[in-house]
Amino acid sequence: MAKVEKLSAPDADKAIAGIEGWIREDEKWMQGSYRFAAFMDAVAFVGEVAAIAEEMNHHPFIAIDYKKVTLRLTSWNAGGLTELDMQSAQRYNEAYHRFRVK
Repeated sequence: MAKVEKLSAPDADKAIAGIEGWIREDEKWMQGSYRFAAFMDAVAFVGEVAAIAEEMNHHPFIAIDYKKVTLRLTSWNAGGLTELDMQSAQRYNEAYHRFRVK
């Protein structure tokens, strides 16, 4: 993966504000949560997240709490949030919306 630059706090805040359902946890982390009708739907969504993460070579922390999936992102090599985190969150939201239409 190419070196990515850490976003300034104002730039990170502005970018996250434009991503539905995502919040900034602190200086280094952002988090998004997704709810599903059934446990197996949540697990299937995590499979889609995993495929996206592998394609992007940028992997989230994933928690499955019954019918809720929580994703947390940061860019370790940049020491905080980067454009790659924002792109990942957008891709996960797109997958969620496609999944919900099925």
